[in-house]
Amino acid sequence: MYKLAPSILSADFARLGEEVEAIEKGGAHLIHVDVMDGHFVPNISFGSTVMKSLIGHTTLPFDVHLMIEAPEKYLKDFVTDQTEYVTVHWEACPKIEEMIEQIHGYGLKAGVSVNPDTDVEVLLPFLHKLDMVLVMSVFPGFGGQEFIPVALEKIKTLSALRKEKGLSFDIEVDGGITLQNIHPVLEAGADIIVAGSSVFKQKNVEQTTRQFIDSALERVQNEKGKNKKTQLEKTADHHAGGALGAFGRRCADGQLRLRQNH
Repeated sequence: MYKLAPSILSADFARLGEEVEAIEKGGAHLIHVDVMDGHFVPNISFGSTVMKSLIGHTTLPFDVHLMIEAPEKYLKDFVTDQTEYVTVHWEACPKIEEMIEQIHGYGLKAGVSVNPDTDVEVLLPFLHKLDMVLVMSVFPGFGGQEFIPVALEKIKTLSALRKEKGLSFDIEVDGGITLQNIHPVLEAGADIIVAGSSVFKQKNVEQTTRQFIDSALERVQNEKGKNKKTQLEKTADHHAGGALGAFGRRCADGQLRLRQNH
């Protein structure tokens, strides 16, 4: 079962508490906190104060995505009892492994994100140290962009590497995911889905959140149905093969007796 992490970057900040309450009621698993500095990405979003203002108003864990330069200077500001993940960008951290150690030093799960034009192979030297890899399916800095299909191949590659190396990191995907394209993303191997505009820009945020959750459940049920059908087909083939084999043996025995009688 995947996790849904709605991004409050797309929320109505005049009603932020209500918006977060709606996604929690709808079944969301995490609150995705997009932090932009105006340097690494062209826009400025918000800092830790906004995130901390939600403490006491929600029980959902924070999934912090630092789209900033020199994240080591600001990491401590985002450390709270509700913070679960802190993700930094490979493109913004020259000393990425030191950053991973710092995040772990605060008892948090460490993630590294790669932009659409960055190959996931750059993560190989320290993949075993990560709790999560965040695949950007849009270029960071703006909400409401369309999903970039190349992300699907990255997800599949990471899923294969995880299995091959016996690792357990989560695969998170952020950018342009909607109810219309979520299934291929999940089928590629994603564990956590970030959705911003496709949740918070809808008329009923709670209902839309629930639709995202139900959509994944529907996919799981369909997969179970396919597996069950495949198993039934195999069983039917086995029985049919056995019946045909017995029929063939009877025919052969009959032909042998006919020849002996003649």
